[in-house]
Amino acid sequence: MMGKKMKEQWWVNLFLGMMACAFLLSACGGGQHTQARMSEEGDTLQMAYARYLTIVKHESFTEVTVHNPWDSARILHTYLLVDKHKPVPRVLPQGTVVRVPLERMLVYSAVHCGLFDELDAIEAVGGVCDLPYIRMEQIHRRVREGLVADIGNSMSPDIERVIALRPDGILLSPFENGSYGRIEKLDIPLIECADYMEDSALGRAEWMRFYGMLAGKGREADSLFTEVERTYRDLHRMADRAMEKPTVLAELKQGSAWYVPGGRSVTGQMYADAGAHYAFGAIAENGSVPLSFETVFARARHAGYWLIKYNQAHDKTYAELERDYRPYAGFDAFRNRKVYGCNTAKVSYYEETPFHPERLLKDLIAVFHPDLLPDYETRYFTPLAE
Repeated sequence: MMGKKMKEQWWVNLFLGMMACAFLLSACGGGQHTQARMSEEGDTLQMAYARYLTIVKHESFTEVTVHNPWDSARILHTYLLVDKHKPVPRVLPQGTVVRVPLERMLVYSAVHCGLFDELDAIEAVGGVCDLPYIRMEQIHRRVREGLVADIGNSMSPDIERVIALRPDGILLSPFENGSYGRIEKLDIPLIECADYMEDSALGRAEWMRFYGMLAGKGREADSLFTEVERTYRDLHRMADRAMEKPTVLAELKQGSAWYVPGGRSVTGQMYADAGAHYAFGAIAENGSVPLSFETVFARARHAGYWLIKYNQAHDKTYAELERDYRPYAGFDAFRNRKVYGCNTAKVSYYEETPFHPERLLKDLIAVFHPDLLPDYETRYFTPLAE
């Protein structure tokens, strides 16, 4: 009987011993897991200007968070960039895995095509939308050679062509409460490019750091942004030395409304950075605001300068401007021949300025303060001819 009890006690002790070992091993394993999580907290890249972008570099992946520009309490998208030449980590936070560098992107916007060209990554662009609006001859040539697919209109892309392209990433611009239709169902990473929603010129340009990572050109993009930032800040300091700050009016009437950029918009802030007083700077909006002609005229009639953008085959003249709308001739800037136009059909304004705001800033300073840049020939805005 005693032998049986001793045998049972031996089994109990063995079981308790095994449980203790299991507990210790579990504790040790949990410590390693915690340490792994701690080591994977990563290094946050400090974004100096971009409000809607957060980048955290981990040992085995990079986490990119795009914040919702229309709702600050929400995340628009989280991307987990993983080197395509390495295995995907077994444990990842929630997000869309993007294997980088991308080698066959579908790019909706000419703006981003231009950036990839500058980063020497144009060969990674495998498809484009809105080809007639892309001014890059290199893209048109590659389309003719069959190296880049024309996917059609960005509002209704040709899904069959997208499937045939087999892109490894689709770069498109998000809209508030917007949907991407059938393209969302293709199981292809959708890169939501919210850079255009930034409310500062350098904030918008800083997104190139993210796009550089997508193309395997992170260092090149960081270097390019550093140069853009340095030049912009130097020009801003130059403009601050100007003794006078002329008042500036912007844009043209469209139909029954005149859409003026708000004072918190990129355009409004750049006028201030260029050493000018924006006639509508007090409007606390970061987008454009529709006003009546009478309101604009009452507030900006005596503005010293008037900057307009338009798209047409020939450069606009004062005579044509008056024919377009006779009351335009009542502005002081019209009478004093201080209207400057940017014909976007001939110059790459929209393609260049988002990632090169320093080029636009230099133009604005040359217009408002020609004595500060006496030998500079403007790139975008030129005086209207008679």
